[in-house]
Amino acid sequence: MSSFDYTKYRPYPTIGLKDRTWPDQVLTAAPRWCSVDLRDGNQALIEPMNVAQKLQLFQLLVKVGFKEIEIGFPAASKPDFDFVRHLIDNRMIPDDVTVQVLTQSREELIAKSFEALAGAKRAIVHLYNSTSTTQRNDVFELDREGVKAIATQGAEWVKAYAARYPATDWTFQYSPESFTGTELDYAVEVCNAVTAIWQPTPEKPCIINLPSTVEMATPNIYADQIEWMCRHIARRDAVIISLHTHNDRGCAVAAAELATMAGAQRVEGTLLGNGERTGNMDIVTMGMNLYTQGIDPRLDFSRMEEIIRTVKECTQLPVHPRHPWAGELVFTAFSGSHQDAIKKCLAKRPGRDAWDVAYLPVDPTDLGRSYQEVIRINSQSGKGGVAYVLEQAQGYQLPRWLQIDFSTVVQKYAEDSESEVAPEKIVELFENHYVRNAEPYELQGYQATRDQGADRLTATLRDAHRTVKLEGHASGVVGAFVDALERHTGKKLVLVEYNEHTLSSAGGAHAEAVAYVQLNLDGNRYCGVGRSSDIVEASLRAILGAVNQRARLAPGVAA
Repeated sequence: MSSFDYTKYRPYPTIGLKDRTWPDQVLTAAPRWCSVDLRDGNQALIEPMNVAQKLQLFQLLVKVGFKEIEIGFPAASKPDFDFVRHLIDNRMIPDDVTVQVLTQSREELIAKSFEALAGAKRAIVHLYNSTSTTQRNDVFELDREGVKAIATQGAEWVKAYAARYPATDWTFQYSPESFTGTELDYAVEVCNAVTAIWQPTPEKPCIINLPSTVEMATPNIYADQIEWMCRHIARRDAVIISLHTHNDRGCAVAAAELATMAGAQRVEGTLLGNGERTGNMDIVTMGMNLYTQGIDPRLDFSRMEEIIRTVKECTQLPVHPRHPWAGELVFTAFSGSHQDAIKKCLAKRPGRDAWDVAYLPVDPTDLGRSYQEVIRINSQSGKGGVAYVLEQAQGYQLPRWLQIDFSTVVQKYAEDSESEVAPEKIVELFENHYVRNAEPYELQGYQATRDQGADRLTATLRDAHRTVKLEGHASGVVGAFVDALERHTGKKLVLVEYNEHTLSSAGGAHAEAVAYVQLNLDGNRYCGVGRSSDIVEASLRAILGAVNQRARLAPGVAA
């Protein structure tokens, strides 16, 4: 029999909350956030952070805007105790930031926790004990009353030790750990017993944290559990309902969002989701989800690269390139159709208020990213993406017909190299193929005159190893040059497309023009590009470039 056997698992029971209201709720404000990076995140690392790393991460959390930060489990480890003392003794906690520590429901641990926090201006003492059926039956081997007694005794100790440190503004927090594995009627019974001891008021509330210590069911069931608890918990106006979702099923963010709709007011999590097993709720993801709905997340993610760099340095963990909002590639389009849509939408952005760009749910510049990172080129990319990169890198504004022509050049290179094509390489391919295309003809100089509405042009060319002079007549200098080339080559040249624009933004004497042409030579079309501070010269170089393309692409055929 296969060891992969689904029959040994049982479906998670539903709550039966037929009159649930959370599905009709709409989030309009961010919850209270509490970062647990320095405690829950730290305890999940192969190599826990040292003091310098913890301090670096603490300072980042403050900079991002967290007002509640869990800074450790000081009763469980000396490094955590020393770090808490370091912050307090060196007055490194801003006045508007409340620190939090975790403790089990044991007197010596509670006493140590208050010792660690002595001198703090404001602090949250987070008391917990596990209440799930599995823990009661198989770990503690206690009945309901026995486990509830652990919680209430811990609540008494917390209250008593807080009284010994009256200079600190204390907030008490209780977690029935493994809440999602606990019967709801029992969970609310334990929480009510704890709050009966603490006697919170609306002016001085306590926090009841309802964690999915292990994510066991779909997010909607967790939301049902939170709404049920909000309805049945005593002293509701004096209790802050908090969440601490884990990501075992990959739904921690969704569970927190739905549970907030169900009445929760506070969310604990970590930056980028680090935590035990599959991780904690990712505050960056949830905060940015709110941001894209026009809601102030009350956290500043405008320096995303700094956040990523600091978290990686402190945790020694990588950030997946497709991580929501923060990954290196999350705003990157390789697909040709995606690139074309993005390019067109960005071109229409000026003057619009609401953000609405295909494939980009948020403006990358809000997070400190550049549009250069949005479109990257490989063998799957299309003309729009290539054109966008060229415009961003060098200011070229390729007309559609030239986009089509050049995209085949880039596609071939990408396929041959079997790799992504960097912007510098795209510029090099473009200029080598069109701009630096001076064989066999190269413009040496020209002179144009106009007489009675007709233009006469004399041009000096290097033709292979000799210098030749051409003369042509037409209405317009470009037409006169085409006429001169027809006389010289004996071939019919038809100017099919012509575009031009100023390439440099400097203006005046420093401005540079670029011209794009497409010529029909013997039934085939060839493209050329010319650059010069003189628009006429740029146009002539572009025409010669198209003629030279024939020599390159059809070797052995006389131009």
